[in-house]
Amino acid sequence: MPTAAPAKITCQQLYKIFGKHPQRIQAALQAGATKQEVLQQTGHVVAVKDVSFTVRQGETFVVMGLSGSGKSTLVRCLTRLIEPTSGRVLLDGEDILTMDEARLRQLRRHKMSMVFQHFGLFPHRRVIDNVAYGLETQGMDKRQRLARAQEALELVGLKGWHDHFPGELSGGMQQRVGLARALAVDPEILIFDEPFSALDPLIRREMQDELIKLQEIMHKTLIFITHDFLEAIKLADYLAIMKDGEIVQMGPPQQVVLHPVNEYVCEFTEDVPRSHVVTAAAIMRPPLPEDGAAYLPAVPPDVTLQALVPIAAERDARIAVRGQEGDLLGIVDRRGLMLALAGLELT
Repeated sequence: MPTAAPAKITCQQLYKIFGKHPQRIQAALQAGATKQEVLQQTGHVVAVKDVSFTVRQGETFVVMGLSGSGKSTLVRCLTRLIEPTSGRVLLDGEDILTMDEARLRQLRRHKMSMVFQHFGLFPHRRVIDNVAYGLETQGMDKRQRLARAQEALELVGLKGWHDHFPGELSGGMQQRVGLARALAVDPEILIFDEPFSALDPLIRREMQDELIKLQEIMHKTLIFITHDFLEAIKLADYLAIMKDGEIVQMGPPQQVVLHPVNEYVCEFTEDVPRSHVVTAAAIMRPPLPEDGAAYLPAVPPDVTLQALVPIAAERDARIAVRGQEGDLLGIVDRRGLMLALAGLELT
């Protein structure tokens, strides 16, 4: 995803405090009170505390955290399904928190779609009618919305299932229906709240792969919530890790894995297979005259170590890392590759 892509959503100093006197509690937090102190002394729950981030157009932005970290509350604040206590949420520069009900309703119907963990399908409606529901609320005529719904079903691999009812489908297929419903309205932003966590591990991996393939076609702006770190690094262009309502680290998955900022993040990264995350760009060295780079096998900078290993083994040679225009960015040699696989720094 190009780093120069414009900002799609910008979240600035967002707070969500549940209780009778949220503004008073926010002032206490800003003065140094902790989430636990607030809960014990006042009964207020600090769900989101001073959160700021930017999601760029076409980016998959993943928010990861354990239960109670505030990630689901945060994503609901972005659409005002939950009203934030304070802060700003800018969509293409317009503050969502200042929108009236009519403008907000238009936003939810046309620009944003959500996919939830528990599908939210209507059991008494056929699959195609479930998928077309968002278009129905927009006022689209029946023939047109059913045609669009059919296209969305084909996109998620459910061609031929349009006349079935949700109860006749497996969990993975029902989640595909939920995804098709979100895609049918052709939103600019797709928000996923732990959509795959109720699925069996094999089906979950298939859905992750399916989402990656769809994103290569759609180039939508995705915000994805998960408690699974392996899922987070697999899907994310950019990753935010939450704890106690705050973001404790943000960055590309590779950066988070290689440079965790504290023990909390370290615990997530310990079991991550580095070969699936670290890329050629992270381990390449500057080219030298003796490299003969014009004759070396070439890879893009975002290729992973996992993909580099068979190239290095087959050719027994250095590997050139080249940009989109064919420009030489650096060299990966066998020593650097082996050190990286072992988790050691290149000296």
